[in-house]
Amino acid sequence: MKSKTVFVCNECGYESAKWLGKCPACNRWNSFFEQKVVDTKSSGSKNSNKEHVKPQKLNSYEAKETLRTSTGFEELDRVLGGGLVKGSLILLGGEPGIGKSTLILQICDKVQGDGKVLYVSGEESAEQIKLRADRLRYSK
Repeated sequence: MKSKTVFVCNECGYESAKWLGKCPACNRWNSFFEQKVVDTKSSGSKNSNKEHVKPQKLNSYEAKETLRTSTGFEELDRVLGGGLVKGSLILLGGEPGIGKSTLILQICDKVQGDGKVLYVSGEESAEQIKLRADRLRYSK
């Protein structure tokens, strides 16, 4: 495995092969940090690890019913095709302040008896989530 270094803008994610004082994408100064990238390609033949996959007709696959867990919200269950699928990931997006985090905490509270719940947030800190959970009385 080979590793190389790239420099990434902390503000917008722009990547450069060398460190730059000012990001050409967002014009921020001193926003670059060094990141190691590991190349996982093997040093053998180019096709040594590739599977040969042939295209298949869609009707050649059998669709199986999946066990779903209700979110406790009828309309959300309808949008999700009947509820949450174990091991699946759902990305919830929308304008700031419309209640995404509150809705997620309410769903977590309703489904926690069916297994473990992992709450991942790209914008809010753990402290912000904890404060909201405390306000909703969901924190344990």
